[in-house]
This record gives sequence, C-alpha cells and structure tokens, in this order.
Amino acid sequence: MDVQQTRFSAQEIAALARRIDRPIVLVGMMGVGKSSLGKKLAVLLDCPFVDADEEIERSAHMTIPEIFETFGEAYFRDGERRVIARLMQESAEQPGCRTVIATGGGAFCNAETRALILDKAIAVWLDSDVDTLIDRTARKDNRPLLKQGDPREILTRLRAEREPYYSQAPIHVLSGNGPHVQTINKVLEEISQWL
Repeated sequence: MDVQQTRFSAQEIAALARRIDRPIVLVGMMGVGKSSLGKKLAVLLDCPFVDADEEIERSAHMTIPEIFETFGEAYFRDGERRVIARLMQESAEQPGCRTVIATGGGAFCNAETRALILDKAIAVWLDSDVDTLIDRTARKDNRPLLKQGDPREILTRLRAEREPYYSQAPIHVLSGNGPHVQTINKVLEEISQWL
C-alpha cells in the first residue's frame, strides 16, 4: 500500500511507528479482513506481519481444516493459544516497531489469550456486518466452522456469541466494502489516539 493513499504523511506514519511499543493484534470474525489489512498496515508501519493461522499450520504441519477434522476444535484452540503467546513474546523481543498479528476469529474468545493480548498488545477489533462477512468468506473454502450448515446462520450466530469478547478490545474499527485504505486510516487514527 502506498503511503500517498493514506491521509497520513510518511513522516506521520514513521512517527507513529516509533511510538508503538507492543504488537498490534487484529481480532474479529473470519472474513473481516484481518490478514489482508494486517499485511498492508505492517507495510505502512515498516514492521513485520504474521498470520497466527499460518503459524498454527506451520507448527502442526497440518491445515486448519485437517486439525479440526482430526483433533477437534478444543485441540485447535489450545494450539492457537500457545502460538499467539509465542508470537507476542517474539514481537516483544525484537527491536523497533512491533509485529502486526492477525488472529483467527475465535482466538480472542479464549480467556487466557484475550487477557494476554489486552495486557501486552494493542488489540484492534475489526468489525463488519454479516452480509460483508458472507461475501468475503465465500471466496475461500477453508473455513471449518462454515461447513457445519448455512453460512449466514453460522456467521450471524458466531458474531452475536463473540461480540461480548471482541468488544473488550480498546480499539473498534468497522471494515466495510470500501477500499482498504479507509479502514487502515481509521486504524492508524485509533492507534495514535490510544497511545
């Protein structure tokens, strides 16, 4: 993403990046844009990006659908918790700008993971309406929870169940169907105010 597309100058973004002393952890529903926005945010801030789901797959030597099918959701959530803790520790140990971490949709619902993120990171809840989530999740066939019935019903139910957890994040940004730059501008504004 080109800095010129944001409402922030390169100097303002660099100054913000210098103020960030902890990882930025993106939480929210599947399909909300945590990975795609996270990558662009990391480029702007000139810091590393990591997708927790990709790290889980790398650690397990299995895809997330395979983990769910073979071991179940509880096993996956335990591994997810351990991987996110490791990623946050690695971010804390590196000099300069911290890592932008995209989490899986259910990660922030785990009490231990949520407490760690709230204590040691900048938690950003990316939120979308159900129609946007349906549109975005339909583009990939790798969502184990959506294979259990009607995607609209599942996403509506999960969003309602998870909202009390997501709402504990100090930063809440809506991610609509507009250009990513609009959402990223809002994330940058909110992080700057939070710091």
